[in-house]
Amino acid sequence: MRKTLSTPHGLRRVLSWWPPYRFAGIKVLDIAGDWSSARVRLRLGRFNRNYFGTQFGGSLYSMSDPFWALLAVNRLGKEYVVWDKAGEIEYVTPGRGDVFAEFALPEERLAEIREATADGGKALPWFESVVTAADGTVVARVRKQLYVRRKSPMAGGR
Repeated sequence: MRKTLSTPHGLRRVLSWWPPYRFAGIKVLDIAGDWSSARVRLRLGRFNRNYFGTQFGGSLYSMSDPFWALLAVNRLGKEYVVWDKAGEIEYVTPGRGDVFAEFALPEERLAEIREATADGGKALPWFESVVTAADGTVVARVRKQLYVRRKSPMAGGR
């Protein structure tokens, strides 16, 4: 299983079949081969509708939850510790159909993180993504903060 999770294609397949995502209607459409970006879709269905017949807020957050950490840990490499630290979501307009989220982690952000952690200190970068309807309407804005630290040479291992 670990080997499957070590490639973008393998992780995409596993996440798309992972029960919390599968039953919520979340599908990982793409993870770039170099881990620089990801795209996710949330279908509106009977299991993820809220009382008002629109996208359930928990599913909107869930579709965005792991991707910044997954992209960062795979781009930075095994010499870094990466954890989710905080998150927030702003609901802008009701999701009345399928919605999409895209995540892009450019090299410039990685360079900032490497520089901030070069002395062994931690970095607490924020990342933002937008959940949109098929027509481009903004449904929600999601912010995630990561905890990133370079592992000490004495820690060894993973």
